[in-house]
Amino acid sequence: MKPSRPLYEREPELAAAAQAVDALCGAQSAGGLLVFSGEAGIGKTALLGEIRAMADDRCTVWQARGGETVTSVPFHVVRQLLQPALDQLPADETRALFGDWFEITAPALGLAEPTGPQPDPQGVRDGLDFVVARLASRLSHRPLLLIVDDAHWADGESLAWLSGFTARLTELPVLVVQAHRPQELADRNSDWAMARTPEDSRPEGPTALIRVALRALTPDATAELVRAGLGDHADDPFCREVWAVTGGNPYEAVELVAKAQDRELPPVEESAGLLRELGASARGSGLVARLERLGTNANRFAWAAAVLGTDISQELAATLAGMSSAEAADCTARLRDARIVSGFDPLEFVHPLIATAVYRSIPPATRTAMHGRAAWAITQAGLGAAAASRHLLEVHPDDDQELVAQLREAAGQHLAVGAPQAARRCLERALQEPPRPHDRAALLYELGCATLLSSPATTVQQLRAALDTPGLDETLRVDATFRLAAALAHNNQLKDAALSLAAEASRTAPGPGLMRLQAAHFLWEGMQAAEDDGPARSARLARNADHLKGRDNAERVLLTLRAFDAMLRGENAQLVVDLCERALVDGRPARGLGWTDSEWGFELPTMVGITYAFTDRLDRAEELFGEAVRAFEISGWSGAHLAFAHTLLGPVHRRRGRLAEAEGFLREGLRLADRVGSGLPVHWDAACLLIDTLLARGRTAEARLVADRYDFGPPYPSAMVLPDAPCVRGRLLLAEGRTKDAVAELEAAGAALEPRGRFNGIWAPWAGDLARALADDDPVRAAQLATRARVHAERFGTDTAIGEALRCVALFAPAEEAEHLLAEAVHRLEASSSAYEHALARLEYGIAIRSPRELARAQKLAVTCGAEALATRAQQVRTSIRSSE
Repeated sequence: MKPSRPLYEREPELAAAAQAVDALCGAQSAGGLLVFSGEAGIGKTALLGEIRAMADDRCTVWQARGGETVTSVPFHVVRQLLQPALDQLPADETRALFGDWFEITAPALGLAEPTGPQPDPQGVRDGLDFVVARLASRLSHRPLLLIVDDAHWADGESLAWLSGFTARLTELPVLVVQAHRPQELADRNSDWAMARTPEDSRPEGPTALIRVALRALTPDATAELVRAGLGDHADDPFCREVWAVTGGNPYEAVELVAKAQDRELPPVEESAGLLRELGASARGSGLVARLERLGTNANRFAWAAAVLGTDISQELAATLAGMSSAEAADCTARLRDARIVSGFDPLEFVHPLIATAVYRSIPPATRTAMHGRAAWAITQAGLGAAAASRHLLEVHPDDDQELVAQLREAAGQHLAVGAPQAARRCLERALQEPPRPHDRAALLYELGCATLLSSPATTVQQLRAALDTPGLDETLRVDATFRLAAALAHNNQLKDAALSLAAEASRTAPGPGLMRLQAAHFLWEGMQAAEDDGPARSARLARNADHLKGRDNAERVLLTLRAFDAMLRGENAQLVVDLCERALVDGRPARGLGWTDSEWGFELPTMVGITYAFTDRLDRAEELFGEAVRAFEISGWSGAHLAFAHTLLGPVHRRRGRLAEAEGFLREGLRLADRVGSGLPVHWDAACLLIDTLLARGRTAEARLVADRYDFGPPYPSAMVLPDAPCVRGRLLLAEGRTKDAVAELEAAGAALEPRGRFNGIWAPWAGDLARALADDDPVRAAQLATRARVHAERFGTDTAIGEALRCVALFAPAEEAEHLLAEAVHRLEASSSAYEHALARLEYGIAIRSPRELARAQKLAVTCGAEALATRAQQVRTSIRSSE
């Protein structure tokens, strides 16, 4: 397709774009990502214009552009992309389009006031994905083209959304075309992933990802450009000097030709010496001098436009410049004639290079004052503190308490729409003002809360500073300490979390605050992978909780902690379940202790559900964890919280023997966690459970791949892993035939768990696996281990625990006794709903009594569970027995 105006030496780029558009508009509507990069003025914007022209008749095109002065405005680019389409819809259609995502995502787009709890930024991004996909589906036969220019200046929230969205483009009839300056993008240290191949892109997809670095024009192409503007009589020396002056930069070459034309400069060798001086006026100080020649009013109006940035309101620029509407219109006309701005209302600078030069030409003191006036004008226009905040960030600190209040208000508004980084910038700037001493501690507390979901390390720093600053009231002190402990725990610093809580509890008066601190102290002490005196802590917890009835949330919290601890210790399962029941209200978490509760956190209902899962109350566990998924989805908490909810459903299905379903939930948990970051607590839990599930399915090589990908092994995190990580790693080593390494790992697990009194052999099956590993080389010790494991299992009393222990003891018993033990194991495991373990017991029982019938039942059970290797083994043994008969 021939471009609408000459674009020199861009044939490969236009061909790539044509291929991408053809694929998008073809029968398969293949979406993808097309990335152009290059220095300022290299022709990115012109190229995007050509792509839009070639697609306009075939696609729906939405376009946005980043701006140097609006990088701090959250969702600025996303709003540019989506609002033109959304503005055409009636309010009821808009709400229907968003569906369940309306309350979570619409506020980020300025379509509704925020309600409900602070949204998870990942939830907002997922909502945007949903809305764009729905909008794309409404376009019928016209696929969607999204164009993002100057992406290096897009706001961080939009960049984060685009990063995730582009990873799934091959699923949608959407093509994203973006352009950026690579150095500026690198300088911003963005985590945007548009420049790298999405992991789930289809490698065979023709437009999964196309990246093109634009190059400067050659001397020949520059000569063509010159002659197109000045005539064919432009001689070679003149054209060569244009190339030398501009370095082949298309924007600078076009501007230089235009100025030569304005000056009526003959395009011949004798004029070539004037080109360097003329070229200097197209940029930097030369551009500023040219602007000044337009007059004081035009210069001041251009300054106002540069401060406002993009989508410049002529009226607001006039207010900022202190001039009438008529004067503003006159200035606009003069700036348009000088090719400095384009449009009328809103205005735009002709090129970002011009906007940058004008903005940087404003004397610093004047620029700061203009930002202050811009903030005032925006506030007076009723646009709110959040809209004014980007200007407030540029004002010099001056002990202005009104500015502190505005920035705190803006931070709250940013948090309410899922933009914690924008809130952080506002609060950090407010601290520089500075605030009054009695406000400083509260402001530090707010700053710590703002980063809780995005940066635990930053949260720790800010909350510690808040607690060390005089003036924080007692209620906030308790909450700050509680949140600090949670942040430390999520930052792999559980011991510090417990110490912080103990220190604050020691200075807190009796009452609800103290009980909250004490409960949190029990929580994070007990969750440590290593503990100095676990039995003493467990005894204190039992004394504090066993007599409670669950009359209020403080009691319910202690009962939850006690139930979880008792489960780990392998105390009587009926007692454990009774503690869980007292911790709930009508079988559900009490109001204030739910999954999205901000006072106590999701850890408490999680502990109840896990306790049910490991006491054979799988229905109760599945109900609770299913509720967690729904609660997080409704609230838009689709980052680490939703990842953990899916992960929690994994062990429920694993315990039921639904191994394929368990694997699906665990892989989804890891996928969701991978979007948030790396090395998170949920990564350890999900990887551990997935490895255990894959081993049960007989897929040892896949389990090893998971272990290697997620660094599953020493050093282990400071928090416990679900189930015990060294035990699962020992099981993996056994499956790989690395018996010596497995024995060392399992012995270390036992040495860590036994002194703490943690004898639940389902949570931490080290003893049974170690007994199996030692069976050949040290059968006496192996039998002793199996016997001790049976004692602990019978104390715990669940069918799963007893059945598994009996299977192990049978290995070391005489043949007749082994048959009885295995028969009892089959009975117990059949009653427990642990279908995979039931299949194992049937297999072992069938081998012991040489029964093809029992082996057939074992095989059928294994197939139902998705345990392919176990089913194959059962079939092989059954065939062998029949052959021998």
